[in-house]
Amino acid sequence: MMVLITYDVNTETNAGKTRLRKVAKQCVNYGRRVQNSVFECVMDYGKCQEVKHILEKIIDKDKDSLRFYYLGNNYKSKIEHVGAKESFDVEGSLIV
Repeated sequence: MMVLITYDVNTETNAGKTRLRKVAKQCVNYGRRVQNSVFECVMDYGKCQEVKHILEKIIDKDKDSLRFYYLGNNYKSKIEHVGAKESFDVEGSLIV
């Protein structure tokens, strides 16, 4: 299923900047960045719960927030892209 992970980390302190880097680094492991704090991830429910648990341990719940949008398996009809960054197939091949 497609899961959209978004986050807002308070970066007023050095600790916040560190949390931001850690959250972003974890999200890169599971999906593709489509905007600064937005990742599209194709994963099953178990993997999603794993990622959620990892990210919850990183953030400060009094200052930061996470959002998970569950778009399901028919996500292609639910996403529309307009603007500068090219759209891509998140399930397609990656050239390294």
